[in-house]
Amino acid sequence: MKASDFSVIVGVICIVVMMVIPLPTWLLDFLLIINLSLSLTILLVSMNTREPLQFAVFPSLLLITTLFRLALNVSSTRLILSQGDAGRVIETFGNFVIGGNAVVGFIVFLILVVIQFIVITKGAERVAEVAARFTLDAMPGKQMSIDADLNSGMITEKEARERRKAIEKEADFYGAMDGASKFVKGDAIAAIIIVIINVIGGFIIGVAMNGESLSQALQRYTLLSVGDGLVSQIPALLISTATGLVVTRSASENHLSRDVIQQILAYPRMLYVVAAALSALGLFTPIGLLKTLPIAAIVAFGGSRMQQMLQEDSLRKKEEVVQQEEAQVRSPENVINLIHVDPIEFEFGYALIPLADVNQGGDLLDRVIMIRRQCALELGIVIPVIRIRDNIQLRPNEYVIKIKGNEVARGELLLDHYLAMSPGVDDSRVVGIETREPAFGLPALWITEEMRETAEFSGYTVVDPPSVVATHLTEVLKRHAHELLGRQETKTLIDSLKEQYPALVEEVVPNLFSIGEVQKVLVNLLREKVSIRDLVTILETMADYASYTKDPDLLTEYVRAALSRQITQSLKQEGDQPLRVITLSPSVEKEILDHIQHTEHGAYLALDPRVSQRIYRSIQEQMQVLSASGTQPVMVVSPSVRMHLRKLIERVLPDLPVLSYNEIDPTIEIQSGGVVSL
Repeated sequence: MKASDFSVIVGVICIVVMMVIPLPTWLLDFLLIINLSLSLTILLVSMNTREPLQFAVFPSLLLITTLFRLALNVSSTRLILSQGDAGRVIETFGNFVIGGNAVVGFIVFLILVVIQFIVITKGAERVAEVAARFTLDAMPGKQMSIDADLNSGMITEKEARERRKAIEKEADFYGAMDGASKFVKGDAIAAIIIVIINVIGGFIIGVAMNGESLSQALQRYTLLSVGDGLVSQIPALLISTATGLVVTRSASENHLSRDVIQQILAYPRMLYVVAAALSALGLFTPIGLLKTLPIAAIVAFGGSRMQQMLQEDSLRKKEEVVQQEEAQVRSPENVINLIHVDPIEFEFGYALIPLADVNQGGDLLDRVIMIRRQCALELGIVIPVIRIRDNIQLRPNEYVIKIKGNEVARGELLLDHYLAMSPGVDDSRVVGIETREPAFGLPALWITEEMRETAEFSGYTVVDPPSVVATHLTEVLKRHAHELLGRQETKTLIDSLKEQYPALVEEVVPNLFSIGEVQKVLVNLLREKVSIRDLVTILETMADYASYTKDPDLLTEYVRAALSRQITQSLKQEGDQPLRVITLSPSVEKEILDHIQHTEHGAYLALDPRVSQRIYRSIQEQMQVLSASGTQPVMVVSPSVRMHLRKLIERVLPDLPVLSYNEIDPTIEIQSGGVVSL
């Protein structure tokens, strides 16, 4: 056992012995001064703690100090009743308070006891009781919060244990404080009873046993009793105040004194109001300006000084921020931020700022949220966050869409106009600024508000500028969705699927395919605008054909066949009309099949450029025929040709869907709309 531990044990034993063994007056004076200094120390410590757990020993210390005071009361009572003398400390306190009038001194003592018992002790007891109850009620929620942070990886197992231990300590502390506050309450009651016993007992002993007169006995024993009560109650008052401070102290970054100064004086202008009120009080009441004006001047000066200090503090913080930014620019780590590329960027000129400014009625941010939701539903991909910012290098009405730092689309808007697209027959009454619709490249007009009704009556499709840019952005994202799906995004999709289909994911990844191989198949599907939302079917099909091939292109063909209903439904005409398709003549198919080269790295098409040009022209002619009749062109070829034909026309005709016969849903009726021939 350490010496400090041994000294505490000896001290507690000595406190108990004091109640039995008489003490000399000089030793009692010494112990009373120690009691007063100990109480003052506890009060100052409680004011400087930032949270209650920093003074966790307080409940036990409260019991020890209360027992110490009661032991001193017993010793002082023995000396008062037996010798009529309790030492210099008690006598000094009695003379100072009574001041020659025993009645006044006794009343002052009672007021002091009432303040401690009713105001401080009662309030601290109630606060401790409520804090203990609320702490215990909040424990399950705090435990769940710790478990959630641990499961999400925000904290480690060691940090979780430390937090749980802190919660347990907090609950134990407030529970102990709830009980320890009863010591202070009992001590206040005991002080009143002891003083009354001292006065009555001393009066009887002085008159009956010592032969003193009534006035002498009353004066002498009242002085000693009140002095004894004050010597014990002043430390008790300090301890009661410390109890209230500890149980009412919430967690803070600073000490109590600093918090009081910062929070009460946080509004220095209010001190001017106080100074004005004090001046008015001295001016319009008999109190006089002589007494109120100096205080008002001090308060006003304090407000001015505090306001100046707040301004200096604000400037200092700004300078610190600037210095930190400069230091960050100079730091080697800052270079890493420069090489970061945003997946999607939308930049616009200064005239289009109202599109994104909510205060000016702009709803571009809300439209972007809807675009991301639409892409998730239609393509099954989570579009990354779109970086929206203005660019002074662009023309005022111009905007640019970038994918991974590279420009992929550009457009121009007139915010005070509407975009009108012709139904096919132009109306001479509709006039405006000629342009092209940015999403699909159709001819259009920018018309004014006055021309809008006329255009709508003539059958024009009239769209407001926010809808124009939203449509353009949506089409660009759909066209480049395959560029936004990397290995990390693929892993996120697979991890989300694993929550509902763990057996499927565990079989396919990584046992049969790696994340990169799955990503290549998904990219092939998105390149042709095939939704990957049905990820279950995609992975199951890949698992079925894993033993036959690992080629992403061949696996994509198998997956497309499995998604035949989905693909056909997305191209189906309105109503029950048959799906009109373009097919290849046997000679063209044979020409393509004959020029497919098979290597160890896969198969590719090596076709004569002149033949390729003729195939392009023939396909375009058939597309124009179908488009003129209002039908969306769709091409259907044999499964062995589809992949190679698609790669052949991908750059020239990127929006033409190319299907194989295996991808046609049997329930859908198809009709030939043209044949491609050489």
